[in-house]
Amino acid sequence: MLLDDKCAVIYGAGGAIGGAVARAFAREGAKVFLAGRTPSRLEAVAADIVAAGGLAEATALDALDAPAVERHADGVARKAGGIDIALNAIGVAHVQGTPFADLSLEDYEFPIATYTRTNFITAKAVARHMAKKGSGVILTLSTPGARLPGPGYMGNCVASASIEAMSRHLAGELGAQGIRVVCIRPHAIPEAAAAGSHTRAVFKPMADRAGVSIEQMLAGAAGDTLLKRLPTLDEVANTAVFLASGYAGAITGTVANLSCGFLVD
Repeated sequence: MLLDDKCAVIYGAGGAIGGAVARAFAREGAKVFLAGRTPSRLEAVAADIVAAGGLAEATALDALDAPAVERHADGVARKAGGIDIALNAIGVAHVQGTPFADLSLEDYEFPIATYTRTNFITAKAVARHMAKKGSGVILTLSTPGARLPGPGYMGNCVASASIEAMSRHLAGELGAQGIRVVCIRPHAIPEAAAAGSHTRAVFKPMADRAGVSIEQMLAGAAGDTLLKRLPTLDEVANTAVFLASGYAGAITGTVANLSCGFLVD
């Protein structure tokens, strides 16, 4: 298995992407430590993993609380003998689709402050333990908004671009310690919205303004990609497995583009 005997921490593991990646990591042999704000959702993911023969442990945790994240990472490292992989997959509902003239400073700042804060906190907490082993993989998540000029996506654009910039910089900071950092940039995932992801709350106002359903809006987005479809949760999760594995040992400081050709590098 690709991640045999590895210890993986997934922040936001109760969400659609976090849960899918946690299940995939466990399938490939990793022991996964699930962290998030909603115990019932974490326990559901843990139950799926255990039922499939994997190893999982769930802890309610606010990934914006630096001391709590540090304590949790220390506890995981003590139990598992270190930390090999970490993914920050937390999601927060935020404003998209509002033109600049109507966008409040608070709505602009919120996703930027939230996503950059949590990724800084979680990366710092796990990097200390990875450095002790001389190896590790930190995975982050962004969106195609990082490369889009808008209109109506300024908060999302700057937040996503910031995560990608942070990931590149972290790769430079941590590479000499054997730690790789890679950002994953998926387009909108219909399954996630249907499963109650925070993206549903993000997409609904835009769909309402356009007079269409979320499903119709996503179908339109699919038509704008080269593949005429959007990525699946399995594709995102399996990409995370590959990037966390030894097969991707030479990959760091970059962005994995899972936009189905919406963005072309």
